[in-house]
Amino acid sequence: MTTAEQLARMLAEAGVRWVFGIPSGPVLPLIEALRQSPVQFVLTASETSAGFMAATVGHLTAIPGVCASTLGPGATNLATGVGAAWLDRAPLIAITCNVATPWLHRRVQMRIDHHALFAPIAKASYPLRAEDAGATLAKAMVLAVAEPPGPVHLDLPEDVAQASAGSVSSHAGKISSYTAAPSPSLLAAALARSRRPLVVTGLSFCRARDPRAVLRFIERHNVPFISTLHAKGFLPESHRLWAGVIGRARRSDVQAFIRRADLIVAVGFDPVEINYEEWAGKIPIAHLSTETAETSRELQFAINAAGNLDAMIAALGEIPAAPNDWSAAELQAHREELERKLRPGGAGFAAHRIIDALRKKLPADAILAYDVGAHTHQIASQWRTDFPNTCLATNGWSSMGYGMPAAYAAKLVYPGRSVVGVVGDGCFQMTAGELALARRLGLRAPIVVLNDGWLGLMKIKQEKRGYGLSGVRLGAPVDSPPHYFGVPCRPVRNEADLDHALDWALALDGPSVIEAFIDVEPYSETVFD
Repeated sequence: MTTAEQLARMLAEAGVRWVFGIPSGPVLPLIEALRQSPVQFVLTASETSAGFMAATVGHLTAIPGVCASTLGPGATNLATGVGAAWLDRAPLIAITCNVATPWLHRRVQMRIDHHALFAPIAKASYPLRAEDAGATLAKAMVLAVAEPPGPVHLDLPEDVAQASAGSVSSHAGKISSYTAAPSPSLLAAALARSRRPLVVTGLSFCRARDPRAVLRFIERHNVPFISTLHAKGFLPESHRLWAGVIGRARRSDVQAFIRRADLIVAVGFDPVEINYEEWAGKIPIAHLSTETAETSRELQFAINAAGNLDAMIAALGEIPAAPNDWSAAELQAHREELERKLRPGGAGFAAHRIIDALRKKLPADAILAYDVGAHTHQIASQWRTDFPNTCLATNGWSSMGYGMPAAYAAKLVYPGRSVVGVVGDGCFQMTAGELALARRLGLRAPIVVLNDGWLGLMKIKQEKRGYGLSGVRLGAPVDSPPHYFGVPCRPVRNEADLDHALDWALALDGPSVIEAFIDVEPYSETVFD
């Protein structure tokens, strides 16, 4: 057995189903080994997309997603996708296939220091050698899923991939996780001093084993809750106590509601999404997560605990119910006003109309994957879901080009579920080549392109700062072609067109593109207000 064959076998035994990437000479031994294994090598249009797809698979399955690239420019392209796993906390294995070991420290074509490249965006970076490559992979798999999860980089020289494999222990060992949790009495004391507690959930909450246990606490205490972008759906957004999403469209309305609270119970909050300083102010914070929060003179922590999140959630369940000053009428009025302001009156064919049409058309458990831009803010606040992992975006890394690869990765993981991607026209230009991947794999996941002719979010930011508009105009929208890379496309310019196009796309047996020509101006009323 070669080292590459050993790695392929171990990945299959760990439950890995795909390796995403692009071939080159040094990658071929690994691809050949995968061809003879249950693990499928998935050809992407760019290594960046390979990283995004692997990060999405890791997030959805809790099994490390795997991506592979060649050396040099392949590795640098891959790094952008791997960064999403780093800051969005997804388990991932990134394999760079390198020159043969005698050339590793020579100045040769394409070669750079891969370990230096990945050091800032990986939990660890390991060289693979034939005598212990299996043990190194086993260690990397354990580390990738350890709290907090993230990417691990492995560097595989071509001669090592082809060499005879060494032995590997069947036990990779375990990495200890936090076990401590603040006592229920400490939490109860913080709540006893509060008349208006507010629950906030975030990125780490997505990894709780029983997120609905927090809902039982919320209902017993009659406490409103809000979330970050990543935590959408882990508590039901149709609930009468739901009060919004932090830092996105109509943020000022959500912020005004937050200011009414006198205690923030932050369960699984990760400040990588949005720092406490940006929204908490001087309100006391009970921070319950897997890592302590960074402190500053601007913040007031009643509790700042790092521990086993499930134990902390269980401790919340032991606290006796206590009355508070929140009223049902107050919450209902806030929600109604938020919904109204998210849909500016008199707007033309705007993004919010497309979002409502999609929500109406898709089943409740449909997965929406969306990219970075002005529409990110609108979707995060407007889209409603009651199911975990049905609203996929990048918030810690926040890189354009994420939406389409994430949608296709989600469709691979859940082939029986409805999956739709929503991307801006700028994002579409970056990743249109991945339509070839979707056609090749027959992925029935429509992509809705919001074409307004601008980098909309940057346009709004320039306007807010009083700058002239420069470098943000993509060009006047033109008629859609009948297809992209063989994937059929339909243009829509109004809600009736959109309704017919969605029916058409959802009935197809493969991928499709709906190009929606929208008005950019309504974003100015919602994104930063």
